[in-house]
Amino acid sequence: MSNPMLVLDAGLHVLNASRAFLETFKVDREETIGRPLYELGNGQWDIPDLRRLLLDVLPKAETIINYRVEHEFPGIGRKTMLLTARTLSHPDNASHSMLLSIVDDTERSQRDFAKDLLLGELRHRMKNLLGIAQSMAHQTRTEGRSATEYRDDFLGRFGALVEAENLAFAAQNEAGLLTLFERILAPYRSDRDPISIEPGPRVDLEPRALVSLSLVFHELATNAVKYGALSVPEGRVHVTWQVDEASDEVRFDWVESGGPAVPPPARSGFGTQLIQSTITYNLGGRVDQNFAADGLTTRIVIPLRSA
Repeated sequence: MSNPMLVLDAGLHVLNASRAFLETFKVDREETIGRPLYELGNGQWDIPDLRRLLLDVLPKAETIINYRVEHEFPGIGRKTMLLTARTLSHPDNASHSMLLSIVDDTERSQRDFAKDLLLGELRHRMKNLLGIAQSMAHQTRTEGRSATEYRDDFLGRFGALVEAENLAFAAQNEAGLLTLFERILAPYRSDRDPISIEPGPRVDLEPRALVSLSLVFHELATNAVKYGALSVPEGRVHVTWQVDEASDEVRFDWVESGGPAVPPPARSGFGTQLIQSTITYNLGGRVDQNFAADGLTTRIVIPLRSA
């Protein structure tokens, strides 16, 4: 179908209207021809920007191309239109009329808006990703360690961050907690499968929560490999979560058993700081760690709104 078009006289009365105009804007020819433009459809064309275009701008410019107008039309909703207006001169009687062509740009504008939102979100995520990676590089401990140990620690944390970002960009129905734990903990599982994940209720995750939880549980798994249950063949880790509807919170339990007794750290290293600050400041939750003789137990509680 061709673009809607109108021919207007100098007083903005409709001299002619194309079929596309009548069909697009759901008006009858009898209700259109001879009527002032701003009275059509019970005033649906009484648009200040359009009046200014036709009465003030057009007489001086003679031609206006792709003038953008957004307006809410009763019955057909909000439209984004590109208006092209041209003055028509009639030498026979020295009169003037206007040809107004209307391009419905609503769908393209919506696509562009969605694309801009996506690009903005992508820039925001990349900025955060690079910021977190820089923090990891600066704060991963170097004293008394080899370059290989530093590299392995940093790349492990960075790999968890990348995996979290991959999950954040996945379809929403893929980004559940079970998928999160399976992917983040996959490098620490083996044929004897020392890590058991007990699925809890479905919790829809925001990208920010995915990234934060991924980093935290990667850190717990790394510590378990170095010092805790995963450092010995008989060690086990059990992971579960529950939703407390009364308090509107999600509770995660990381329970280690069968490994060596792990004393509380003498000083707060980057890993401990990462766990505490990520849950407390990023997600508004709390962390409780019990360094018991039979294994470390970590309980993490975050508000549902953070998940």
